[in-house]
Amino acid sequence: MYLRRDRVFTAVAIVLDVAFHAGRSGVVSGADIAKRGNMLRRGIEPVLQALSREGLLDSVRGPKGGYRLGRPPRMITVHDIVQAVTEDRGTNEDQPNPLTEKVLEPFWKETDQGLAEKMQEISIENLLRSAEEAGMSRPSRSPISFSI
Repeated sequence: MYLRRDRVFTAVAIVLDVAFHAGRSGVVSGADIAKRGNMLRRGIEPVLQALSREGLLDSVRGPKGGYRLGRPPRMITVHDIVQAVTEDRGTNEDQPNPLTEKVLEPFWKETDQGLAEKMQEISIENLLRSAEEAGMSRPSRSPISFSI
């Protein structure tokens, strides 16, 4: 699960981008996420959909639509993101390979469990704090003006 880096890394990068640039109140477009992350829009669309299905992101429709966090950053762990975009794929072998069954699968399961425990401890809020410690400043939101 965790060692499939491409999709997982993309998903964490997307959620962190949304948290950094939009948070829970603003929205960012998929095109902006793709541009900032140097990714193809059509390549991240399935990941955005998976994250939205799991409630980690909210999708806002319309001309000023986009994505925002579906929950507060402290309530979204890296483990939640990994779970949203990965699926366990079993082998389609009729007869199991003894080396795979008795050596590799137990090793993989143990390694995966250790990583899962570590990822449950890290929230998007922790990563946002790391960005601030690295000297990054979040974009400021203009206050809403109700004057006419």
